[in-house]
Formats: sequence, structure tokens, C-alpha cells
Amino acid sequence: MPRTVSLPASWDGAAAAALATLAPGMRPISLPDLADGWVSIASRRAEEAGLIAAPQLTAGLQDMLLRRRAAPGAAIWRSPEGLPIAQDEAGVPRFVFNLAAFLEAEAGFDLVGFQNAIDMATIALTVLRPGARRLALGFADLDGLLAGLGLAYDSVEARAVAADLAAVLRGRAECVSARLTDVTGRQPAPASWTAIPTSVAIPGLAAAARQFCEQANALGACAHEAVAALSEADAAEALLGVETTGLAPAFAKTRHTGELTQAARQSLAARGISVEAALALMLRGDTVLPLASPEAHAAMHAAVCAILPTPALRTTASRLVKAPAARSPTPATPLELPARRSGTLQKAAVGGHRLYLTTAEYPDGKLGEIGITLQKEGPAFRGLMDAFANAVSLGLQHGVPLDQFVDAFIGTRFGPGGAVDGDPTVGAATSIIDYVFRHLSVAHLNRSIPDPEESLIAGAEPALTLPLELPHEATDARRRRLRLVS
Repeated sequence: MPRTVSLPASWDGAAAAALATLAPGMRPISLPDLADGWVSIASRRAEEAGLIAAPQLTAGLQDMLLRRRAAPGAAIWRSPEGLPIAQDEAGVPRFVFNLAAFLEAEAGFDLVGFQNAIDMATIALTVLRPGARRLALGFADLDGLLAGLGLAYDSVEARAVAADLAAVLRGRAECVSARLTDVTGRQPAPASWTAIPTSVAIPGLAAAARQFCEQANALGACAHEAVAALSEADAAEALLGVETTGLAPAFAKTRHTGELTQAARQSLAARGISVEAALALMLRGDTVLPLASPEAHAAMHAAVCAILPTPALRTTASRLVKAPAARSPTPATPLELPARRSGTLQKAAVGGHRLYLTTAEYPDGKLGEIGITLQKEGPAFRGLMDAFANAVSLGLQHGVPLDQFVDAFIGTRFGPGGAVDGDPTVGAATSIIDYVFRHLSVAHLNRSIPDPEESLIAGAEPALTLPLELPHEATDARRRRLRLVS
């Protein structure tokens, strides 16, 4: 059954799917109504604490969201009031800034707007989650910002911009946190850190980075043990329309529809090259849109991680680090699901092939079992998918994290594949297995994965890549079509 999702007209289907995941169920939802849940609570609490007038914070947060500049993580949308303090302390509330959205066509990067957004996000997260010892203010779509500035991702100046933005984010947020000790009731001493501002691509950025680094290191106490970090992406990134998460470069210059990404278009525009001219240059053999390498990603990571805590790299370069000697794993005791368990049933079609995906959960909501039922595939393929679902379920019950299954099976390519109908969280898949883990990633990890490129789907033909069933034709009829040749 289709679900009504109301968004600004210029926002895309991925944003609608993200909003749907932030408000599970089938009732109609709208961005203003859902955002009002956390915006109004944050504004009221901030005014009660004497931090900022409620109308001012409300207008600022709404403006950031409508301009797709920043948004809180999924937990804030789903539970604006928060949880009991003991449970709040177990999680890290996050707020993500879409760096590319702060780049204005005429004025350049809105540094003042970025600083104001940091102030409001720090206040909002603190009053919404006063029991949280740490906050995770981070950013996304660095690649898009660099493209708009005309900087190559693998360049010294690009790394300088990233490091200085990280310094502004951390320093400014720590300065705001120092004013919020009465809200949290804690006064931990902030950790000292160092930044060496050198960027010149954004006017005033290096000076701001130096200023906030010095001010933060002079603080005696803050309301939080830490305030800034690049954390795992969730539906907030999709809602903001970012093309790359965190520090990651774009490893493709086209969307799955074949169109150039926004970052690719901005890169061409910054160099004064039209799309037609770029095509002509590429046909001539010139490299107009080079792709960043894993080594470039590792260098960017190294430039920022000393200032802003970042997730571990999952690149070829990161595997070059010497690891301790491997040991045989200790057998795990399976955690059995209760006889009566909750779960979901998702009906969908991948490339026109109907399937039913069922899940069973532990009492705490953790996924413990999946089932895949196909409607019209042959017995051999149905049996294979059933065995696969059983193997995944056993892994989940033995403690294998779902995100490891997602990383392993996303992109699995065989027929049937194609457009997905009946599931608003997934637009296309390269196979049924690919679809299953795209859906589970959104439903259980709050992690939306961009749709695959069309070229990865076009060649998937089930008749060529799956176990074949014998034709449903009588043996005598088949023999009559044979001819004796010797």
C-alpha cells in the first residue's frame, strides 16, 4: 500500500524514503510535522534554560533543515523526548552538516552560517539529550564542497580545507558546550588538541580555525567529554541529499540513472567547462573527471583524524596496516529466539519477481532471523534462497553483526535484478540478495544505501545466471525436435 510522504517539491525520492524510515508505519507523514517534534521540544527547553529565545532557535533549525544544510541523526527524529538518563548515556546523539549546502553560488562558502549552525546544533542536542556524555557533531559531502571550490580531492589544499573545517567544528562546539554545564550537570575537562590552519580556498577559514582552536584549549570545563566526531551515516544523510558521507570521495561520477553527480557538475562549472565540452574532451582521450584513489582517501583521513575522531577506513590502503597474528575463533553459543517473537513481513518485487521477506526479532529489537519466500521461481532456486536465509539466521544467532552481512552481500549481482516495487526504502537492486540486505540495512541499521548504477543491473538475466529448471515439456515432445546427424 503506497504511503503519502510530503516534502519540498525539489527534494527527491531518496529523501522521501529516508523520511519514511524515520517514522515507521503507514500513516501519511510530512517533513514539517515530523521536524516539529524535535524542533519545538529543543526550542522550548533551550528557552527555559535561558540559552536562546524559542522563536530564534526554531527559525534557525527550520532554516537549516529546509536548506538541507544540517539535520540530527535518526534517534532524535524517532524519539525527540529522549530516553531515561541511563539509556541516554549509552548512545551518542549526532548532528550532521552537509558541507556542500553551505557553498553559495556568488558568495562562496558561508562560514558565518556554518558557525551559527554549529551553535544551534550543539544547543539542540544538549537540551534534547542532557544525559549524554558525548555528542557527535560531524559533516558529510566533503567531496561535493571540494568540487564546488574547484579543488582536486587528492591535493594538499583540499586536505587543508578539510582539517580547518574540522577545527572550526570542534573548537566552536566545545566553546558552546562550555556554556551548557548547567544543563548537563557535569563539567569534564576537555581534551587538548592541535590544529595548524593553512587553507586559503575559503576566505577567513584558517583564521577561524586558529581562533576556535585557541579558545577551546583555554577552556577549563565543558558540558561534554567530547562534542565532535564523524559517525556512521543514517537516514539524516539521505534526507539532506548528500552524495558522499563523511570524508569519503566519490568513487563514481555518475548516478545509477547515468546522469552526472552534482559534485561532477560543480567540478566542471568551477573550471568553466560545460558538460558538452567535457564530453568532447573525454572522447579525445583527456581525463576530465579523475576519480580519487583509496590512497587519497587515506591521506584525507590522516589529515583530519587528529582533530576529529573518524570511523576506521574500509579501503585497500587501510589493509596495509600490520595486523596482529590471527587466532582461531572461539565457538559462540547461539542465542535462541523466544517461541513468541515479533517481526515484520515485507512484500516486494525485484525486476518483476515477487518475494516475501520475513524477519524475527529478539525482545530488544535486534534482528535474529530472516526468511525469503519466492513466488514463481523454480524449486532449485527457492531451495537455495531458503538455505541462504537459514545460514544468515544462524550467523545472527551466533553473534555475527548484521552490518557485516550487509557489507558482504550488498552488490551481489545475478538475476533477477532491477527496479524494486512495493518497498519505498529501496529503489533498485542487482539481485534478490542485494535487495534483502538493502532493506535490512535501512530497517535495522538506519543506514540507507544509494541505489546501484543501472549498468550493474542491465546484464542480470536469471536464465543465464541461476540454476536452471528443466523445461516443463513432455520427454517425447522434446525428442521429436532432435535430429540424428551420424
